Amino acid sequence: MQLLGGFETALSWWNLFYCLVGVTVGMLVGVLPGLGPATATALLIPITFGMDPISAIIMLAGIYYGGMYGGTITSVLINTPGEAASVITCLDGYPLAKQGRAGVALGVAAIGSFIGGTISIIGLAFIGPALAEWALKFGPPEFFALMLFGLVMVVGLMGRSLIRGLIAAFLGLILSLVGLDPVSGAQRFTFGQPFLLEGFDIVTITMGLFGISEILLGMESMYKTGELPKVKGLLPRRDEWKPTMKAIGRGTALGFVSGLVPGTSSTIPALLSYSLERQIAKDKSRFGKGAIEGVAGPETANNAYCGSALIPLFTLGIPSSPTIAILLGAFIMHGLTPGPTLFMENPNFVWAIIASMFIGNLILLIMNLPLAGMWAKVALVPPKLLYPIILLITVLGAYSINNSLWDVGVMYAFGIIGYFMKKLDIPMAPVVLTIVLSKLMETSLTQSMTIFEGNMFAFFQRPISATLIVLSIVVLIFSVFAEVKNKKSALAGDIEM
Repeated sequence: MQLLGGFETALSWWNLFYCLVGVTVGMLVGVLPGLGPATATALLIPITFGMDPISAIIMLAGIYYGGMYGGTITSVLINTPGEAASVITCLDGYPLAKQGRAGVALGVAAIGSFIGGTISIIGLAFIGPALAEWALKFGPPEFFALMLFGLVMVVGLMGRSLIRGLIAAFLGLILSLVGLDPVSGAQRFTFGQPFLLEGFDIVTITMGLFGISEILLGMESMYKTGELPKVKGLLPRRDEWKPTMKAIGRGTALGFVSGLVPGTSSTIPALLSYSLERQIAKDKSRFGKGAIEGVAGPETANNAYCGSALIPLFTLGIPSSPTIAILLGAFIMHGLTPGPTLFMENPNFVWAIIASMFIGNLILLIMNLPLAGMWAKVALVPPKLLYPIILLITVLGAYSINNSLWDVGVMYAFGIIGYFMKKLDIPMAPVVLTIVLSKLMETSLTQSMTIFEGNMFAFFQRPISATLIVLSIVVLIFSVFAEVKNKKSALAGDIEM
């Protein structure tokens, strides 16, 4: 019944309009190489200041899952991924396009994305309330242990190097300490600057790290332009339906489970799905040459990830990716606190967002199947026209946060930092996630120490917090061993050469 009430709210003409705007912008940023959902969401948050919270989050969520659809189009047609998760689609999507089957690749991707996205939203609708009810049993010690687990997962899973992941997480930890102490109110790392009393704004940091850095990199190497292959015949052959649907089913399961794990990204389930499809295939040589399962599985997985990644946000208040962290900032900005009480205190809001995602997925399916060729032409816009527009939007967006040029300067400073981080192959996602998680973790730790009267071992006297801390230690140990193994393998390879 609550979901029906959510549909009633989501189907109002203004919320339908904002849903359409969100998924359209998401498609656009997915198609444009170098941009991504995190950048677009951060850029558009300032526009939502005066909006109704439901409409604002409907639009921002639409950008998030819409970006996953858009990235597929350029991956298939011009071998240029619009966002990170679509890199895997290039492996078999572009070869299919060269065989004259671009329409089939796009059709399968759109169908898989719709199925995976819809099933993950159903999972959110059913699992979310139950998980939220269970999370009501959490006290400060359990929340601290949960944040610690999320922080360890961020470091362990982001990037190809544990050392680089730790560097990024350490940077995020330092940035989170700037401002007033949440308990004593003492100033920390403000250097007498009133602008730093409230700390760094997460939206400003994200706009710089993800948006400005991409523009700087893009200016170094302008994107190629060329002819687009024709899009015709959107459905696979009769004998291809069975393997395609099996790949979609496996991709849905992988994507959904991956979204529940803090610290992952949509790239991970896409990569896992492609690896799985290749491993179980009778003829592995087809992959990389136009295997339809190599498109269906990963595209389904990254869209299934989107819906399930909202479950930790809605029920526990934990962001599982940079874009979700930005959404968390939007929630707080509109006076909403994600966590166990969200379903009870704001049921109209929660169910309207869930219902809008069903509607948005249907809109995206309609937009993708007949209009794929039109969207791909957007990717051929010359960068010399595109970049000035994006820079103007970023300046206006950063300034409108607090009507201050300070935020504009901070954004550009972090844009330069992000540029060098990308050059050095240091992942940026742990910076954003650590800023969000560490602030929550500090508050929970302080409250826990007050409850335990300074006894750290009391964390292990509570089953949930003890289990989560032990899991954090196990993940960290495995990450260290994996790093050592990778270093040894790389060293052995260098010796052989």
